Amino acid sequence: MSTKKTETTAAKDPADWVTGDEPMTGPQESYLNTLAQEAGTEVPADLTKAEASEKIEELQEETGRGTPKTRKRAAKKSAGA
Repeated sequence: MSTKKTETTAAKDPADWVTGDEPMTGPQESYLNTLAQEAGTEVPADLTKAEASEKIEELQEETGRGTPKTRKRAAKKSAGA
């Protein structure tokens, strides 16, 4: 039996996460603080996991950190991978 991870699981909308209402994780908070510093903005300390994920994506786009990964994912989808 294969245990291959599908892209669909990884790309699930944060609003649909079962644990999305839980407080953000330590790594999320750390990365958010790094991105916020680069973007010259502040991030609320009481975000949920889902909110933190969405804010990370927003700040990655703003700072240019998320662009290469996003391009790779889009290229795979368009190639049918």
